Amino acid sequence: MAKRLIIGVDIRDLRVAKTGTKTYLEELCKAFKALPLPDVKFKFLDSALSAYSGTNKLLKWVEHLNYQLWKQVSLPIKAWLGKCDIVFCTDNFVPLTKLGYKTIPVFHDAFFFEMPDNYGKLWLWLYKKTALPAAQSSPFVITPTHYAKKQIAHYTTLSEEKLKVVYEGPKSFSVAQTKLSNEQTTLLKYSIEKHQYLFNTGAMFKRKNIPLLIAAFNKIKATSKYPALKLVLAGQLPADKSDSDYLMVTNAINQSPYKNEIILTGYVSDDDLAQLYQNALLYVFPSLNEGFGIPILEAFKNQVPVLAANNTSLPEVGGDAVMLFDPFSYTDLVEKLITLLEDANLRRQMITQGNARLKHFSWQKTAEELVAIFKLAAARN
Repeated sequence: MAKRLIIGVDIRDLRVAKTGTKTYLEELCKAFKALPLPDVKFKFLDSALSAYSGTNKLLKWVEHLNYQLWKQVSLPIKAWLGKCDIVFCTDNFVPLTKLGYKTIPVFHDAFFFEMPDNYGKLWLWLYKKTALPAAQSSPFVITPTHYAKKQIAHYTTLSEEKLKVVYEGPKSFSVAQTKLSNEQTTLLKYSIEKHQYLFNTGAMFKRKNIPLLIAAFNKIKATSKYPALKLVLAGQLPADKSDSDYLMVTNAINQSPYKNEIILTGYVSDDDLAQLYQNALLYVFPSLNEGFGIPILEAFKNQVPVLAANNTSLPEVGGDAVMLFDPFSYTDLVEKLITLLEDANLRRQMITQGNARLKHFSWQKTAEELVAIFKLAAARN
């Protein structure tokens, strides 16, 4: 009987990851566990030490040290003791040391190079000194889109042959979607009505371009044609507001004549998030840079038309199921919003196209494609 392939999955990032990177690792772990593969065994590797995610500068430095000790000492030892053939890490960094196993990292995007000012100097230094060399010595590096692959190849010495595109899937809302009785509770909690609000979710990084969305909402409200329409911005508020657009967003809201109709929810549970998607009129995605864009698929899954920026990876993920706009043009966003607000037939058509587009993406498919890459890597000399 052939030896089973043992794949070590680094899950320490679940302690600190947020938004899309957390969804990626959570959903993959579920999908890996559900795969009926008698020739593959997964080992989920975690640190015994807690991870710090606060804003204290000294403790953040301690966390940097703990993180590197995990990646370069503890994880290699655990993988070696577990007789792993492959060590898979979804947070860019894999061990430099190879103790009888091969490593495969995920590079979600090229943000370290495209937007270096958004990262601390220590993170940038560690990325260049550890993440890139470790990736170079790995047989493959996973990227989520062809756009991300192109950008990573452009900014690094990684060859396009080494970079493997594996699409992602939408967040699982299976439990939340069965709790239809929660709908009214969620709507009341945020003082909104079914199909009477524009929706956006995610962290308030500067690249998310939320102030443009607020400005467009103000313009539409000023027409007086949509008196019930509101704007809902969901997502965990940043611990360190200086590293995000939080202050710019809150200032834009406070200066808006329609500030009482702009809802900043902060963190929402999976139940509430599912209901916010399901009851939205439109999902608006004005981001200036995305490696993938999971919310597009989440909106498709929840039968919501999507208006997305026409840049980076978003057209690749949305395909013909989304309406695109120029994220640098306030006028274009307003015009496209009005088009969708006034055309119910077009919204229904986009929902149908979204359902068809969603068939190309699933975490099961992601997991299966990754396993095929793991097997290919393990077979290499």
